[in-house]
Parts: sequence; C-alpha cells; structure tokens
Amino acid sequence: MPRRKRIFVKQTKPDPKYSNVLVGKFMTNIMKDGKRTIAEKIVYDAFDIIHERTKKGGLNIFEQAIKNVSPLVELKSRRVGGANYQVPVPVTGERRTTLAIRWIKNAVNTKKGKKMAEKLADELIEASNKTGAAMKKREDVHRMADANKAFAHFA
Repeated sequence: MPRRKRIFVKQTKPDPKYSNVLVGKFMTNIMKDGKRTIAEKIVYDAFDIIHERTKKGGLNIFEQAIKNVSPLVELKSRRVGGANYQVPVPVTGERRTTLAIRWIKNAVNTKKGKKMAEKLADELIEASNKTGAAMKKREDVHRMADANKAFAHFA
C-alpha cells in the first residue's frame, strides 16, 4: 500500500449562541467566502422558524435531523483485477456527521424560491421526521450498499 499524507484534525469552534460544536461545524459548512455572520444569521433564523412551527427547540430538531440523516454504510470503489466494484463499507463517527451535514446542505441548495433560512428550516424539520431530500439520499445509499453486499469481501 502506498503511504498516505498525514491528516491533521481541525478543532471546530462551537457556535456563539448555543456553544454547540455540531452547530459550529454546520455553520462553517454553510458559510460562503468566509462570511460567518451571514451563515450564523441563516442558521439561527432557521432555528427560530423551526421553533415557531413545531413548538420544539430548533437545536433539538437540528440534532435529531443530523442523527436521522447520518448513514451507517457507504460505497467505496475498489479496483480488483481490471473491474471496478462498489464495495459497501461501514461509516465511522466523524464521517457520518460530515456526510449528514453535506447531504442536508445539498438538499437545501437544490430547493428554489424561498429564503435560505426557510429552506433550511423545512429540510431540518423533514429530516427530523425521517422524510425529505437528505433522508432520501441516505436511503438511496443504504439501498445501493445492500444491493452490492455480494462485494463486501473486497473491503
């Protein structure tokens, strides 16, 4: 096996309002061109909208959504004897949350016609109820992994 570059784990700062590292990581992911204040406003507005609609805390819904969207398995391409196989691999802790955040963000970005905070609130509420585009992405990945279970011995 060729040697890989050493990975240095970055310490994510917690967000200023809730002192939650997960929210801080989510804000960093949503942020564009280093504009953290705008990312903070979007996320906090979304939490307020969630609180108005569900009468539950925005933070609780957010954490539930991340937990629901986090995948258990993913597919990795493996080249074995001139053929590429999609091999199902279990997903470990840090990557699970990263993928969940990425899928929620992508689901929000594909929606049109509303403010970012409203779209984010919609998607988080849907994800916490195990519906929505991000949840569909997770189901698709799980389904694909299940279909390719025969190649699991290549992992």
